[in-house]
Amino acid sequence: NMNFLCGIWWSLPLVLVWATPPVTSSWWYMGAVGSSRVMCDNVPGLVSRQRQLCRRHPEAMLSIGRGVAAWTAECQHQFRRHRWDCNALERGQRLLGRVLSRSSRESAFVHAISSAGVVFAITRACSQGELKSCSCDPKRKGSAKDSKGHFDWGGCSDNIDYGIKFARAFVDAKERKGKDARALMNLHNNRAGRKAVKRFLKQECKCHGVSGSCTLRTCWLAMADFRKTGDYLWKKYNGAIQVVMNQDGTGFTVANKRFKKPTKNDLVYFESSPDYCIRDRDVGSLGTAGRVCNHTSRGMDSCEVMCCGRGYDTSRVSRMTKCECKFHWCCAVRCQDCLEVVDIHTCKAPKNTGWISRT
Repeated sequence: NMNFLCGIWWSLPLVLVWATPPVTSSWWYMGAVGSSRVMCDNVPGLVSRQRQLCRRHPEAMLSIGRGVAAWTAECQHQFRRHRWDCNALERGQRLLGRVLSRSSRESAFVHAISSAGVVFAITRACSQGELKSCSCDPKRKGSAKDSKGHFDWGGCSDNIDYGIKFARAFVDAKERKGKDARALMNLHNNRAGRKAVKRFLKQECKCHGVSGSCTLRTCWLAMADFRKTGDYLWKKYNGAIQVVMNQDGTGFTVANKRFKKPTKNDLVYFESSPDYCIRDRDVGSLGTAGRVCNHTSRGMDSCEVMCCGRGYDTSRVSRMTKCECKFHWCCAVRCQDCLEVVDIHTCKAPKNTGWISRT
């Protein structure tokens, strides 16, 4: 039962947000029995360079779909305790489009994490033999040396350079059509996302010899779990640097001279974020009414911050949990089911619960 993420493409950094259609959908049918040209020409929102890549590598579109699923889940995980929780991805593509039409820190993060997601998915597909155009890293051959001594390259090293090359060609294609400040910002953040995946490429080895003595080692390079990339880009989001265009329009300078110049690894943005307290279509905000908050926290998930000072409602609910767990030799843990009563705190709605209208 293949989870083929496809269908609705949106003007994201990838020009896409995917929905999951039934197996009988026209996309699935065309992908299975039709030509890649017909399939790619029926995806709205692609620029000509992306259509060319789609026709040339139709099997990569499934991998990109997996990448979208990965970065969407990671975005929602990283923002789970914040007023803007990245769930506009599920609850309305138009709302996310509004977020991305701004030059805010949230937009910077989405561009970076989505670009990283495509790198991760394409690279993984290469290693698993799912793409005709790539395989394991061809450069990792022969013998090499590290701090532990000599080793032989073996196994399947992740072809991260191909993943980055493909992601740059596909994701950046839309931005390269523009010459404005926003396009430069998006290209910068896309690149930061791609570099983040490569940052966590690690060497793994297997020992050979008598009783695992490691007289011989076979090593390969493998990507770390995508969560490491998400955590790293989350730190970059929190330290994102506000910039302005330089006078000749070719790059950025810091908006506040007290801050350092951004590196290629930093995220950059132009305009401050809205507070996301209330429902506002123009900024892509769903508001925080009904969001669960933590009344003992002093962080962003606290009821004071999450609810924007509007207060919160408390409801008492019962739920089953595992309790009185005991270890039994050998080798099992047995628990009892216990009924637990907990208080759930949710943010009150503002007096005016409708969408803000600026007309």
